[in-house]
Amino acid sequence: MAPRTSPSPQTRSRPPLTRRALRARLTGAAALLVAVPLVLSGCAVPSSAETGGPLEQECIATEVPFAELDLADAPRAVEGPSTACLADATLPVIDADERPALPVTLTDASGAEVTVERADRVLALDIAGTLAATVHGLGLGELLVGRDGSTGFAEVADLPVVTHDGHSISAEAILALDPDLVITDTTLGPRSVLDQLRDAGIPVVTTTRERSVDNVDEIIAEVAAALGVPARGDALAKLVGDELDRVNAEIAAAIPADAADRPRTLFLYVRGDANVYYLFGAESGADSLVDAVGGVDVAEEIGWVGMRPITAEALVEAKPELVLLMSGGLESVGGVDGLLERLPALASTPAGQHRRFVDMADTEILGFGPRTPAVVEALARAIYAPTESGPASDGE
Repeated sequence: MAPRTSPSPQTRSRPPLTRRALRARLTGAAALLVAVPLVLSGCAVPSSAETGGPLEQECIATEVPFAELDLADAPRAVEGPSTACLADATLPVIDADERPALPVTLTDASGAEVTVERADRVLALDIAGTLAATVHGLGLGELLVGRDGSTGFAEVADLPVVTHDGHSISAEAILALDPDLVITDTTLGPRSVLDQLRDAGIPVVTTTRERSVDNVDEIIAEVAAALGVPARGDALAKLVGDELDRVNAEIAAAIPADAADRPRTLFLYVRGDANVYYLFGAESGADSLVDAVGGVDVAEEIGWVGMRPITAEALVEAKPELVLLMSGGLESVGGVDGLLERLPALASTPAGQHRRFVDMADTEILGFGPRTPAVVEALARAIYAPTESGPASDGE
């Protein structure tokens, strides 16, 4: 992961531009910003959702609680693909009377001191769609005036998209929305655009870029602090934490106690149209999902760290029995058949031989926000009770 950086002394000392003047200056530079986006994330190529494409598709699992599901007797021997569907796609939302107590001055994750005067018009932007979902979960979704292409929950369907090429934010699009506050991390860029927004007098609060099952409460606290609603943050963190504890307990009680009886699992990020194939390992966030669903993390076994291009040697060494993917990625390679044709080494693994692939919507699987408990439960259903998870898309 790239190191966190704070605005340079030179950036802080520049006299601020008015938003109108900055908008005029950016008009002539818009083409350059589009042509030379800075990719600030480990994921090299965006999904269709990340580019402002279709929102989440209808994919609803059975309403039978996980603890009451008829689980596979031998999860390592399950045949065929399955799709992880949320039992309830609704975002959990805190019902509280607390209103933003502003102005507030805070030190954000980059180490910069930021003062937020107002939060009537908010943009919450990151490559996973986590931050906007968190604002909504805090019960302040009405403050959002735009979205990034990775934010796909139904409540934001009508908001304008301010990203292009998946990882790049458009200064012109942001300025047109006249936000009081921008909450982001280091996964979207160019960084120069964030500096330009600061120069225009727009507070930019940087949150942690880490995404995992284990730090959802940290993200919630950072967003709540920026909005001046710490009590809402505490309430949402407790709600999500309690639900995650419940889900974890049900999974632990239901799946095989011996790790040797659980599927050897990998997370692959694939984009067939760009010929990009990544294996997500330790510190990618995907490793925390594998652990949460009780899988055996074979990326850890082979010492794979971060998000790196797949190699045939790594796949052969890992010998995965189950592969997790984004639904859009699986579709981009022509489904399971196309994936196995493009990655012959994967076809030779137990997962390839048994066509054991579990896909989940791009905007859900690595969101790590208020819906994390529901995502973990959905993946567990698809792994251990695939017939009650939802229709297997096969990526087609």
